[in-house]
Amino acid sequence: MASSFRILSVLAIALAICVQGTLGEIACEHLDQDTCAYAISSAGKRCVLEKRVKRTGEEAYTCRTSEIEADRLRNWIETDQCIKACGLDRKSLGISTDSLLESRFAQQLCSPQCYYSCPNVIDLYFNLAAAEGVFLPKLCEAQEGNARRGLMADIKSSGFVAPGPVKYTVAPAPVEPVKYTVSPAMSPYYN
Repeated sequence: MASSFRILSVLAIALAICVQGTLGEIACEHLDQDTCAYAISSAGKRCVLEKRVKRTGEEAYTCRTSEIEADRLRNWIETDQCIKACGLDRKSLGISTDSLLESRFAQQLCSPQCYYSCPNVIDLYFNLAAAEGVFLPKLCEAQEGNARRGLMADIKSSGFVAPGPVKYTVAPAPVEPVKYTVSPAMSPYYN
């Protein structure tokens, strides 16, 4: 039994290498629903799985190229080991920050098996978190220290709080705008 599993595993890996070698480059539109999610095209764009309902009522899944670019990664189909270690699902539709609000998902994403072994996944969620005003290493640090409630509130509010109204007895002086230059944050794999 174990030897036939090994033979099947070797054949599956050989087939994957052969197909990728034959195709040369990954085009999201050519991927099936079992390889689409968390894949990156040869152009460096992330692939997303989408579901549509046919006129017959039957569900159909298609893979398409998103506008989201991966940092320094190309021609990548995420491994089953990373999908499992990071608590992901191959049938994930689209790309969203919603999963970062789930404690169980954040724990798996921040686990050493995922965080230090799956650069594609960490790059994706690093950028998604940054778009919400959250620094992924801080989120993971909070997971370790069990102090995630404050960071989760930051995610929900994007970390910005508007000041309350101010009453003036005298007209305020004009306020000059402040110009800030912010460097983009980089995923821990590329620093």
